[in-house]
Amino acid sequence: MTIPVQSRAIVTDYYNIEEFFTPEQLAIRDAVQKWVNTRLKPIIDDYAQRAECPTHLIPEMAQLGVFGPFIPEVYGGAGLDYISYGLIMQEIEAGDSGIRSIASVQSSLVMYPIWKFGSEAQRQKYLPRLARGEIIGCFGLTEPNHGSNPAGMESYFYEEGDYYVLNGRKMWISNAPFADIAIVWAKDSEDKIRGLIVERGMEGFHTPEIPRKWSLRASATGELVMDRVRVPKENLLPGVEGLKGPLSCLNSARYGIAWGAIGAAIDCYRVAVQYSLERTQFGKPIASFQLTQRKIAEMLTEITKAQLLALRLGQLMNAGRATPAQISLAKRNNVAMALEVARTARQILGGMGITGDYPIMRHMMNLESVITYEGTHEIHLLITGQDITGISAFV
Repeated sequence: MTIPVQSRAIVTDYYNIEEFFTPEQLAIRDAVQKWVNTRLKPIIDDYAQRAECPTHLIPEMAQLGVFGPFIPEVYGGAGLDYISYGLIMQEIEAGDSGIRSIASVQSSLVMYPIWKFGSEAQRQKYLPRLARGEIIGCFGLTEPNHGSNPAGMESYFYEEGDYYVLNGRKMWISNAPFADIAIVWAKDSEDKIRGLIVERGMEGFHTPEIPRKWSLRASATGELVMDRVRVPKENLLPGVEGLKGPLSCLNSARYGIAWGAIGAAIDCYRVAVQYSLERTQFGKPIASFQLTQRKIAEMLTEITKAQLLALRLGQLMNAGRATPAQISLAKRNNVAMALEVARTARQILGGMGITGDYPIMRHMMNLESVITYEGTHEIHLLITGQDITGISAFV
């Protein structure tokens, strides 16, 4: 006997969290969601299979306002709040983590430091063009020998007339292969970490792409190679020195990731529930089996917890009260949640879960990178532990 399945909406906002959002925030979310559904999702699996970045979408993303949405309007941004920024990241990552990375890097790792630490001339020169997508940026902190320990960076620069001469190498840099500018963090002659705006075309500056990735295949990832690059002195970010500069940028990016991961989880969850309602075994849909329902219920439970965590963090960000440790907790929890949801969803789809006909395996592979970049899962755990105990376990 076959049990009929009634068509029903798949609920992803189980606690009606949407009621906490303003009409403007909901309108922003819906606009980005529509773009993702109509422009990104129909093509992203093909681009991921070919390991190509759909850069033709960048002007559309700029038109949508996803680059630097929290940057003041006077500099070309939308002047939005941080919950709006989070919702934008959530909806883009429901399409693909790599495409969210483009927006994340542009907003939090390139526009943010220029806005916070740059001179007024730098803000006027770069921010409006970055917001319009006329130029794309990248962020150079991680090095081949220094990932979780950025203080050990080997990149350095020294004065030579009207220029700084920059040497070093950065690794695992999103957007690098096509970026027009790079925010590069390096040590000066006094061993202080400073930020420099490096432009494509400067002699000795190269951005080779990293090939053969299994993860973030629709995102362009590369290196920054700097061999005696002469950077004009006016390209030094004057407003910060030390690790405070790059780490504050990472806090902004990590906040966006905490929201973005929810989008990937929701996309996997929706696909798994729909599949379980349509796929029949032993004369009935697999959604009717207890173990499948357990998987579905646990996925939605974890998504709901992550949504509440992100909402509260967004409220704290808007109030200027969110701490780096609180951001770390949300990034670590929500990305781990999304990766587990992706793995569970893959199990529900069985063999079909590994095919390109469904987005689950692509999300899962992407999240294997997201759980590592912008601070590894373990590093964020230690940040939380230090905040709780007052004792550093890093060294």
